[in-house]
Amino acid sequence: MILEQDHARAFDLTGQTAIVTGAATGIGEAIARRLASAGANIALIDLDREGAEKVARALAGRSFAVQSDVANSAAVRGAVEDVIRRTGRIDILVNNAGIAGRAAPIAEQTDEDWQHNIAVNLTGVFNMCRAVVPHMLSRKYGRIVNIASIAGKEGNPRMAPYSATKAGVIGLTKSIGKELATEGICVNAVSPAVVQTRILEQLTPEQIASTLDKEGIKNRVVIVSACFAGIFVPPLANDNSIVMTAADDKSTSFGCAPEREWTYF
Repeated sequence: MILEQDHARAFDLTGQTAIVTGAATGIGEAIARRLASAGANIALIDLDREGAEKVARALAGRSFAVQSDVANSAAVRGAVEDVIRRTGRIDILVNNAGIAGRAAPIAEQTDEDWQHNIAVNLTGVFNMCRAVVPHMLSRKYGRIVNIASIAGKEGNPRMAPYSATKAGVIGLTKSIGKELATEGICVNAVSPAVVQTRILEQLTPEQIASTLDKEGIKNRVVIVSACFAGIFVPPLANDNSIVMTAADDKSTSFGCAPEREWTYF
């Protein structure tokens, strides 16, 4: 087993500032902890101020919480300005905030179901990228990691809005990645399968079982913890796939949406 401190030495982010959205719990919290262990100062953006502040207090360095709604463009601009004012820089953006939405057949999905998923999962990523990219362009440097989903590649039954938004995140990543490829800014996406976080509380046991049993998924999964080899895994804080995409390495490619951990892209 590779120890977490060994991972930290492999990817040194000392002095860099990373924004992680949806960082009060689950995958976002794990990403924030992992980036902090590599030396980054973390700006935890979340609607849950109390939860984000609790995580920030547990992190090393100058980490802090910012309450904001990624679906609200004005709120996002204010949050990004706050981060720049407090740290003077943004090196890394991880767009993790998202919702599963209501699991139901397409004929039963409401306008609100559709619009809420679009607002958080897709528009939220767009809002954050649009607000952060000008700063990264001014510095000719940046790393953006968008958390998509295997659902965006394969489609989950009874989850049309969620699947569509995650496919949108992958397309957005490829577009922005190509746009910024010559500007010193790397844009990638990671597509996890089922991860044991609070987002699963939005789904029925039958929906979770259906996703786990989906044909072929066992060979198409980002293991969020390098210490686990299963499908249904907890979001432990030693996930190196996120740190690899955020590291200052010239071999990092642009606009990729890999499905496996340890794919160096």
